[in-house]
Amino acid sequence: MGSIGTSSTLENTPAPGVPFYTPAQNPPAGTPVDKTSAPTLFTPLRMRSVELHNRIVVSPMCQYSADNGHLTDYHLVHLGQLALHGPGLIFVEATAVEPRGRISPQDSGLWQDSQIAPLRRVTDFIHSQGVKAAIQIAHAGRKASTLAPWIGGTANKAVADESVGGWPNDVVGPSAIPFHEDHAHPKELTIQEIKGLVQKFAETAKRAVEAGFDVIEIHGAHGYLVNEFLSPLSNTRTDEYGGSFENRTRFVREVTEAVRAVIPETMPLWLRVSGTEWMEWAGQPSWTVEETIKLAKLIPSWGIDVLDVSSGGNSYGQQFPDSKSFQIDIGRTVRKALRAEGIDLTIASVGFITDSKIAHDVVQEGPEAAADLALVARQFLREPEWVLRVAHELKVAVKWTNQYSRAGPRTDFSKKF
Repeated sequence: MGSIGTSSTLENTPAPGVPFYTPAQNPPAGTPVDKTSAPTLFTPLRMRSVELHNRIVVSPMCQYSADNGHLTDYHLVHLGQLALHGPGLIFVEATAVEPRGRISPQDSGLWQDSQIAPLRRVTDFIHSQGVKAAIQIAHAGRKASTLAPWIGGTANKAVADESVGGWPNDVVGPSAIPFHEDHAHPKELTIQEIKGLVQKFAETAKRAVEAGFDVIEIHGAHGYLVNEFLSPLSNTRTDEYGGSFENRTRFVREVTEAVRAVIPETMPLWLRVSGTEWMEWAGQPSWTVEETIKLAKLIPSWGIDVLDVSSGGNSYGQQFPDSKSFQIDIGRTVRKALRAEGIDLTIASVGFITDSKIAHDVVQEGPEAAADLALVARQFLREPEWVLRVAHELKVAVKWTNQYSRAGPRTDFSKKF
């Protein structure tokens, strides 16, 4: 009697390129059964050599759970469960380029080689599910050495002092202006220190490539160091890094060009910005949507492929509008301004994208599209399976992870692949 199960069609094919066995997801979860009829949200998007199977991105989310900058099994589980449920791209949280660039003592870091391996475990698992992996590289600037929010919030104290691993006497910024009275008082960076930080961003980017990431994002938003240089409210320097728009954008340009020079030409590079710091009410010069548009027109020539538009975070007195679409609206404004001048820069939008209709409308191809990619953060903490829920509500049949497919919709969509 002949043996059975020898046919390659019966093989439980392993995922390629990872150092452990897990079945290949071909295609990845979150891929539409019928690509021709799928809304833009569930269509592929290509950036240089990287193609995402849909437009839903897990945005960077600080977890305050790293060990001296090293990711732990917590992060593997936290991000791994999201990879099982079908987003096109998953970001590891803001990752510091030097120890004093962390927001809290428990933030992710990539300033030394020993931090590569824990990140590689995460990228290997994300890749095993057919999903792309990204990292946001960052420096917290004057908002560094703070407590995790669930500690600082209850203790009514933001600063992490030396007794809990903080460095309140070594916090730096473009100018010696604290974010708020409950934050550390920063020291003004010297020109030499600024040049050193540009190099540290580049060194971190090289380690990110070694850790297996497909995409790198430079964090230039939310009141952290790059954003602090951009704003005349936090940057009152009178040298080549302060004053004019050109001078205030010099640091982000130098960081971008240094990173672009050390990563593969085929690798997409993103920049996240705060589209405005919401301080127009104060009657002083501040970072505004108009300046964001001006910056957006320059960055493609620096090597940026995607502009990730957020807002706020740099000024304690910020006043947000009542509408939940305020960040999406900024992205739309920026995108329209660029398209009007023939600049086809990919735009990513983030902020209150919590349900299927909003996610659909943000990226749906047409004159009113706000963005090309929808970034989602807290909704994934509420619903790790949110991509599948969105697909169900939009009546888009999508692939489920093989091992979970028996729990999926009653129609066996897997047979159509």
